[in-house]
Amino acid sequence: MNRLKIAVLIGAAFALGACTNAGRFDNSDGFGADGAGGAGFDVGSAQDPNSPAYFSQTIGDRVLFLVDQSSLTPEAQSVLAGQAAWLANNPEFTAVIEGHADEQGTREYNLALGARRANAVQEYLVSQGVAATRLRTLTFGKERPLEICSDESCYAKNRRAVTVIAAGGTS
Repeated sequence: MNRLKIAVLIGAAFALGACTNAGRFDNSDGFGADGAGGAGFDVGSAQDPNSPAYFSQTIGDRVLFLVDQSSLTPEAQSVLAGQAAWLANNPEFTAVIEGHADEQGTREYNLALGARRANAVQEYLVSQGVAATRLRTLTFGKERPLEICSDESCYAKNRRAVTVIAAGGTS
């Protein structure tokens, strides 16, 4: 019985030893274990220019607005130009543009303001060549704040439009 236990333990040790071979997936076709073809990033990571993570973290998924405004600032236009280019290169994605407002004003006013902000973003993306059929707008008004406080620093973060992308576009 002891020999059987020893044989099982030795077999398990060899099996575990085989699992520590870091280069086991490296092959000669140029694709290493990261699947990126030597590009230096993991597919789907924030370094992958075709990934949703890259879109939200590197390009930026939101633009900010001034008080009671739905017009796009130059900074917002710059972010949206990057979003339009990303969407052009990734036709398999659609986008929902969420309009938001700060807590000042009535619920009805802020819902309308959020809708105007989302529409401004949609119109800009369409003007940059993104098909309108790939875009949809929603308004949340003041219902989904990022920051909750009665201070301008919080209000400024809540006056925004967020572009949420999803797979399933209509190339």
